[in-house]
Amino acid sequence: MNVQPVQDLPEFATWLNATPTTLTELRGRPVVLAFVNAASVWCAQRLAELAQWQSRNPGKLQLLILQVPRFDCERDPAQALKLLRRQGLSGPALLDADWDGWRRFGVTAWPTLVLLDAQGRECDRLVGFGGELERALNALCEGGARPVDGDMALARELHPEPRLPLSFPTGLVATTERLYIADTGHHRVLECSHGGRVLRQFGLGTADFMDGGPAEAAFNRPQGLALERESLYVADTGNHALRRIHLLTGQVDTLCGTGRPGEPIEGPVAQPRQTALNHPQGLAVADNQIHIAMAGDNRIWTYHLGQRSLHWRAGSGAIDERDGSGHLAAFAQPTSLAAVQQVLYVCDALGSSIRAMQLRGDLVQTLVGQGPWSFGEQDGPRTIAQLQHPQAIALSPDAPLLWIADAGNGRLRTLRLGGGELSTLELPRRLHGPAGLALGGGAVWIAETDAHAVLRFDPVSGVLSEVPISE
Repeated sequence: MNVQPVQDLPEFATWLNATPTTLTELRGRPVVLAFVNAASVWCAQRLAELAQWQSRNPGKLQLLILQVPRFDCERDPAQALKLLRRQGLSGPALLDADWDGWRRFGVTAWPTLVLLDAQGRECDRLVGFGGELERALNALCEGGARPVDGDMALARELHPEPRLPLSFPTGLVATTERLYIADTGHHRVLECSHGGRVLRQFGLGTADFMDGGPAEAAFNRPQGLALERESLYVADTGNHALRRIHLLTGQVDTLCGTGRPGEPIEGPVAQPRQTALNHPQGLAVADNQIHIAMAGDNRIWTYHLGQRSLHWRAGSGAIDERDGSGHLAAFAQPTSLAAVQQVLYVCDALGSSIRAMQLRGDLVQTLVGQGPWSFGEQDGPRTIAQLQHPQAIALSPDAPLLWIADAGNGRLRTLRLGGGELSTLELPRRLHGPAGLALGGGAVWIAETDAHAVLRFDPVSGVLSEVPISE
């Protein structure tokens, strides 16, 4: 381990949301350099653990987030900051666009935490989820004096997100009369008219984990939604839980999830609040079963409503793009699902791919995607077509057409099923981080997540308009 002060921050790094400083200027206080990728839920999870420690130990250390891009879109400072804020992160952040800091500090994996003592010397390093975070941070700060409040000016964000009716919305469900929105950044689910008037709010609007009626239930960064008759199912991502809203009464209950990430276990769910999930993000309902895209463990799980049981369907757990049956297949952060007949379509975000899983036999095949490190904006036959960090999919109710929110490219795209090609819709402008899609009421509804908006696209006229959300 280093005994001399480490080199300073990379001079070519771009400060995203804080006043520029140097490690030399931060001497006298322990510093944690967090090398992360904003598209990765595992990095977000590690940073969330860090934030929880900081809330219990205010002012004891300075956290600096170094965003190291995986995708080309993340090299844009504005887009990189949006991805970080979408995860609820607000610490001082830099963009290491050319991986200069990554190489200078000898980093080999996301996430990596480099712990520097008050003299600027590296005293520990946590790679991936290895090491005991609590122990390492406590040891780093042991014997240190708490800085005065004025020393924490770096922690205050510059140019915070605007206060708007929606905050980083994601999951959408559309019926003939209603539009349901996962208002992720506001920790709530909204029931709206197609015109945008809020009819009901589910969740108090503060990050918490509580069941009950509309006035007491609480969510934490909900994302995927799925509707079946009078039940709206919610991937309560921040709580690592599967929740259900009874639309007739507004009552919210938990089907499984402990509030913390954990290893799901197959079998009957006797105690819902003691059955762990790991970053559930996308949902689809079919045949009395809820299929779950578990972004935190790269697997597809199924919750059987009648049997109240959890079943591991496909994915080895490794971050990869591999076809095959059931557990032999591999996904790279699945984020969205769509089901029709006996096929489950999977949006594989880090794989920049669209996969199909046969619900009879669990055979997984890649429809679009050239490998987990290959991405682009190419239309055409599936052998050459490319996406970049897609976030959501939805099926057309009257045509064999899969709609895709191609977030990294800011595009709305379609894949004609049955061997057809990938195409790009001509919209008046590029979209800002679209991460939710729904079809209903003769329209395509788009969660323009980074713009804190929901859009309505008319596929017949080609008109794209913003839905004015009003409470």
